Amino acid sequence: MRLSIRHTTHYSFADPVVHALQRLRLTPKATQGQEILEWNMSYQNASKELEYEDQNYNTVTLVGVEPDTREVTISCTGLVDTQDNAGVIGKHSGHLPLWSFLGQTPLTKPGAEVRRMTHTVNKDTGATVDDLHALSERIRDAVAYQTGQTAVTTTAEEAAKQGAGVCQDHAHIFIGAARAMDIPARYVSGYLMMNDRIDQEATHAWAEAHIEGLGWVGFDVSNGISPDPRYVRVATGRDYRDAAPITGISFGTRNEDLRVQVAVEQQQIVQQ
Repeated sequence: MRLSIRHTTHYSFADPVVHALQRLRLTPKATQGQEILEWNMSYQNASKELEYEDQNYNTVTLVGVEPDTREVTISCTGLVDTQDNAGVIGKHSGHLPLWSFLGQTPLTKPGAEVRRMTHTVNKDTGATVDDLHALSERIRDAVAYQTGQTAVTTTAEEAAKQGAGVCQDHAHIFIGAARAMDIPARYVSGYLMMNDRIDQEATHAWAEAHIEGLGWVGFDVSNGISPDPRYVRVATGRDYRDAAPITGISFGTRNEDLRVQVAVEQQQIVQQ
């Protein structure tokens, strides 16, 4: 499947910026089942300072904001070809060893509510794809998808107790539960082509677990499936903080408003 992606982020500041630096993880990964045909990034009132590959093989772009600026726009456009591998990414790669995805983080650390969801997996025989789909279903049943109930700082346990959250919360709960069962798990941020719309207000997030014999396998708790050709992987990490699309620091002002527009649609492939 060929997907066309447009992603625009617009910042409005209350006062002119003295100094600001943004860290962008907005470039899709060249990985199994995914080929990046085109990817372009442009900036209004900002400029690219540096680009590097982080410990998770994410492409990170550092952008400096022009002094005395009140508004910044970051625009991304591109074409990505995807294949249906039933969510299987395959063997582990990256600068971090596999065992690093067993350790909990403040965002994934499970409490009683999250641990209660781990009984779907037989720890004696090891995890299977069916076991982890059962875990995903249990999380989805217990934590309703509701916007406006959580924030980027909400932990897995807080969302589980509240019984509501969004894709980020579902991913953190899944990751925390999997790691509690000695299953390596990681966070994925990216894009999803919706069947009923092109324009969206946010990027998407899901989780991946490492299963013996298969390697990394994706689980989108919010939609109850493993990623298919409608998904584009952008960044991965131990939790949201490692894979956040945009993070940064600013001096002399505060963020007044942040607006995100995402459009993902299928393109016809013309055979030559």
